[in-house]
Amino acid sequence: MARGTTVFVRGQIGQHLDTAKSMGLGDSAAQAGQAGQAMANVKQLLEEAGSRLQQVCKIVIYVTHIDYRDVVYPVVGRWLRGVYPVSTGLVVFALWCPEWLVEVDVTAGIPNEP
Repeated sequence: MARGTTVFVRGQIGQHLDTAKSMGLGDSAAQAGQAGQAMANVKQLLEEAGSRLQQVCKIVIYVTHIDYRDVVYPVVGRWLRGVYPVSTGLVVFALWCPEWLVEVDVTAGIPNEP
């Protein structure tokens, strides 16, 4: 991928990238834990592509219940402190696995400087 381009990170969920272990299952705050893991995945994937969280220009957050917004959005906000991307939030009937409560996808730039 050339410098000065865009990276699209497909939807990330509360599953550890290396172990495929789902986070927050059976936990009353599962949606927060899943949002935190999804954002950790986003950070890792952006860095592997030569970008970083500060370069996020668009984020889409999917939650499976409207009440999860109150927990998920602040978690995502802490990961993106000082970053103001265009954002879309959607309440969806379900994600691919029933235990997944939140999914996050982002678009970010890859800066020209190393």
